[in-house]
Formats: sequence, structure tokens, C-alpha cells
Amino acid sequence: MRKAIGLTIICTIFALCSTGAWAADAAAGKAVYDAKCKSCHGADGQGNPAIAKMMKVELKPLNETSADIKKVVTEGQGKMKPASVTGADLDNVVAYAKTLKK
Repeated sequence: MRKAIGLTIICTIFALCSTGAWAADAAAGKAVYDAKCKSCHGADGQGNPAIAKMMKVELKPLNETSADIKKVVTEGQGKMKPASVTGADLDNVVAYAKTLKK
């Protein structure tokens, strides 16, 4: 009986993970992006031309991997300082950023 219960629990956990029940939430990521990223990176992720000109940086389309985006958000890059986004918020903002990929 214990083996059956244990197997049921393991199968349930596997099913939840494989169905994306714990996947990042792009809609929640949009709220984080709007609050912490949009002013510099623009609503479409292509950058704010006025900010880019002021900071003397080149606007580039988003084409990084999720891991690359996480690294830039948490560590910063070039003139971009690290953002205070961690945990589920980080996963969510990366999921949202991937929807902006052009």
C-alpha cells in the first residue's frame, strides 16, 4: 500500500511538471516588465530611442536565450545595472520578454 501511495505521488508530481503547471507566467511577467524594464527597453522590447541616445548605446532586437536574459537581468550588462528581480518574478519576466522576441 505504501508503495502504491508513493508511486501515485511521484506520478502526480511528474504530471504537474510535464503539463507546465509550474511554468513561468508571461502575463505576470508583463507586470514586472512594465514596472522595472519598460522605461528603458520600451513597450515592445526594442528599446527607448531617447534613453539609448542619452546613454550612447545601440538599440538591438532581443534575440538572447532565456539563460542569457536571466544573466543580464540579475548581473547587468554594459551600462545596464542589475535589476532587483528574482525567483518566480525573474522566470515570469523572462517568459514575457520571450514573447517580445522579433
